[in-house]
Amino acid sequence: MAIKALFPTLLYHSGLAKTVGERFSRTLLDECQALAASDDAGQRWSAKHYLGGYTSYGSLDRLHQVSSVFAGLARRLDWHVKAFARRLPYDLRGRTLAMTDCWLNVMPAGVVHSLHLHPTSFISGTYYVQVPKGAGALKFEDPRLSKMMAAPPGRAFVSVPAKAGDVILFESWLRHEVPPARYAGERISISFNYAWSVKAESARKRSTR
Repeated sequence: MAIKALFPTLLYHSGLAKTVGERFSRTLLDECQALAASDDAGQRWSAKHYLGGYTSYGSLDRLHQVSSVFAGLARRLDWHVKAFARRLPYDLRGRTLAMTDCWLNVMPAGVVHSLHLHPTSFISGTYYVQVPKGAGALKFEDPRLSKMMAAPPGRAFVSVPAKAGDVILFESWLRHEVPPARYAGERISISFNYAWSVKAESARKRSTR
């Protein structure tokens, strides 16, 4: 008798605190706090769509292209994203991965990030800048849930706690949320997406065929 795992859902969780360094971590936290305080357009968007919290998703969603500090974080994340992609069941020969979106989230106690996915991306993730004790964990939905017509009760969600300096990566189709929690301070995180594209050299070869 043999039991095999077909189509597993992979999750990448790693600590970057040592490789990033205390100085960069402090600079990144300062940059996040300054942005949250000065982004008037983001504050207005958040007042309508992110009640009680702040996100730059509706105002500045490509922070790696406008801030050298966020660009530095993107360079540090690239290696981890490529390492995760190599474990996924896709043919990436002749293709490259690049960050397309990057935005800031500030969640005081009680703020909810509702269940969602990232439909136009390949790999998504979150880097944790500040995580107070008791802050909400990233919660993933079993992707098979809608197809379990006659299954007995089981575990439909998995919560993955993280600490400051951690990065969590997942395929962008995997639905996730951050439920409300009681804690002191602010949960500060940076969300991002990666997409794939055909390398220029590969594209040229195809065009000459």
